Amino acid sequence: MKYICFYFQVHQPFRFRNYSFFDIGNDHYYYDDYLNESILQKVAQKCYLPANEVMLKLCNTYGNKFRITYSISGSAINQFELYAPEVIESFQKLAETGCVEFLSETYPHSLASQRDFDIFKNQIEKHSLKIEELFGQKPKVFRNTELIYSDKIGAEVYKMGFRGMLTEGAKHILGWKSPNYLYYNAIQPKLKLLLKNYKLSDDIAFRFSNKTWDQYPLTPEKFSTWLNALDSKEEIVNLFIDYETFGEHQWAETGIFNFMEHLPEAIFKNTTYAFETPSNIIKKLQPVAVANVPYPISWADEERDLTAWLGNDLQTEAFEKLYQLAPKIEQITNPELLQDWEYLQTSDHFYYMSTKWFSDGEVHAYFNPYKTPYDAFINYMNILSDFSIRVNTIVPDISENIELNKLNHLLREKNEEILKLKENIKKLKKKSA
Repeated sequence: MKYICFYFQVHQPFRFRNYSFFDIGNDHYYYDDYLNESILQKVAQKCYLPANEVMLKLCNTYGNKFRITYSISGSAINQFELYAPEVIESFQKLAETGCVEFLSETYPHSLASQRDFDIFKNQIEKHSLKIEELFGQKPKVFRNTELIYSDKIGAEVYKMGFRGMLTEGAKHILGWKSPNYLYYNAIQPKLKLLLKNYKLSDDIAFRFSNKTWDQYPLTPEKFSTWLNALDSKEEIVNLFIDYETFGEHQWAETGIFNFMEHLPEAIFKNTTYAFETPSNIIKKLQPVAVANVPYPISWADEERDLTAWLGNDLQTEAFEKLYQLAPKIEQITNPELLQDWEYLQTSDHFYYMSTKWFSDGEVHAYFNPYKTPYDAFINYMNILSDFSIRVNTIVPDISENIELNKLNHLLREKNEEILKLKENIKKLKKKSA
């Protein structure tokens, strides 16, 4: 049996208002409520609600033969709760079918995996609890922000109890190998990896409505012939796309909803593929090889690296300044400050500062509410300056706090050493047995 894994990313950031230098120290509210609500309502009506209706119809029509997967960021969930609770209800109806799997990710859709694994772990735990609360599922598979992955990240994710992880089938990682198999982590072989087939995914997500594309128009029948043309030995096709593809990036007028509604029928009729979820796939299939990823990859741009978020001096400075506050945040219990801390970490804010206006320029411009990367940087740093003042008021830079921060850091290092020693002891016991 060969499988199709349809995975959809659902994410909306909390967008900041125009925050000037003169607001610093005087106004501690950072969000553009009107913009956030209007965009959320628009996308809900154009994408989330009609797309969920199509998926629910397919689940009810085909039952367990049709399975799909979602990862919904915490910031998107928070906006649904504020502005469109009917979207959550529509996802709950999907969950009730038993045909849908929900994955875990970092709650604020952050880049914490690039800086602090303690923060990373806490955000994942918070997200998993929220998913279980809303949809009655404890996530078994993990999807990092923007499919960011490396050997080290995968090993840490395994320690958190996940047995599978999604990432990009990047050419510079796979070389001659195909993404259409199950792989495993280089450090922890028990962590299984599902790699995105970016060619077939992007045919739907980006090229579907492009009338200059030599394969336009894309039909369910044509797509099914492409699946049949793949090597018969290949076991899985991972189609990972943004959910906003339906109705927002590809408008309803393009026929995207009609395409999705009739795709399962064409696949069942013309191919031997079955739809399956990541947690079931990692049970049914065995990995064929290791995926060596010493440096982080993502699903962004032609390079499939992290330069869309951390590729220039503006992004690096903002990122470093933000996470320099992490030791102090550990001592804070104020819920408003902690919420601002989360939303400041959302990857979109760093994406807005990208200067990659070349091969992927149109993509970056489409998602960017700022006129220039510099405008995005200045606005973010103004907000971060005010946030820092609030944090320093509660946890000032006195000698006791400096010493406490050092001790906290030392304690984390010692805990990591203890965990490594325990793992080594386990391995030695197995060998001696």
